[in-house]
Amino acid sequence: MKFIANYLDTSNTDILLNDSEILDSYSKTVVEVAKKVSNSVVQVKVKKKAALDKDSKSQKPLESFGSGFLISTDGLLITNNHVAGDSENITVVLQDGRSFQPEIIGFDPYTDLAVLKIDATALKALRFGNSDALQVGQMAIAVGNPFGFNYTVTAGVVSALGRTLRSETGRMIENVIQTDAALNPGNSGGPLVNSNGEVIGVNTAIIAMAQGLCFAVSSNLARYIIGKIVLEGKVKRAFIGISGQTIHLTDRITSYNKLDTQSGVYIAEKERFDGVYNSDLFIGDIIVGLNQMVIHSVEDLHRLLNEDMIGKVIDMTVLRNNLKTNIKVIAGELQVS
Repeated sequence: MKFIANYLDTSNTDILLNDSEILDSYSKTVVEVAKKVSNSVVQVKVKKKAALDKDSKSQKPLESFGSGFLISTDGLLITNNHVAGDSENITVVLQDGRSFQPEIIGFDPYTDLAVLKIDATALKALRFGNSDALQVGQMAIAVGNPFGFNYTVTAGVVSALGRTLRSETGRMIENVIQTDAALNPGNSGGPLVNSNGEVIGVNTAIIAMAQGLCFAVSSNLARYIIGKIVLEGKVKRAFIGISGQTIHLTDRITSYNKLDTQSGVYIAEKERFDGVYNSDLFIGDIIVGLNQMVIHSVEDLHRLLNEDMIGKVIDMTVLRNNLKTNIKVIAGELQVS
């Protein structure tokens, strides 16, 4: 019995030592990453357009804080559209205390991204990682300014991949990263990085009253959107001048019309716009196909109406009075307001 007790005690000591070594390695990684990226993370101070104070009947500007990070040594930086958009004044503050009034390069409210530029020297940029190579469970580290507390670091893991998140415009952002690295108001626009200090996402949202449910726009999507903004000033998207909602289709309808989908997009409103031809579409139609591709939802429609569709004749399949009908539309360019 004494031998067994000693054996068990030794094993427990070994396990504790191993756990200690693992914890120390984890801590070292977070510390090194924080040192590597912190100089590239900025605080974004914003004064939003004035709101009417009901008590004093005066216009009072709304002040808010967010985060951002440098992506080039000549001063390009990223933040969220909901941080910097619709603002009267923006101030970017570096970790060394320097502050700048940035030039606005462009916004994309449909992915909640914004690109700014500051005229500064001695800048250090972050490098993008490949978000397509991410795995659930790998380390994720967030750096930002929650509630104005500068350069706060939180660590967790990639909780899920391929999520969709609804932006303020109503469009869905595809391939969103879910993480349990704690985010709070003020973290928005800051980087989510891997254990090498490479950006894997742009922190964008939390779910109120939930713990461990935080989201970031994937680095590959962000890199594409940023490239479009820098080169063209905006991201072009097609639209067909309708408002719709995803609805379920009965088995009888799908079977009779030989459809490969159990849902479609019900057209609730339709308007005429320059460059858009939608006269063959009627309110009450249900869109179930676009250029031989199945439409299950509003998200499918948004995803397929990309830049390549602008000005093109599109073959569309709709259900009209529960019968499949083929029509044609011409998509225009969606304007960012």
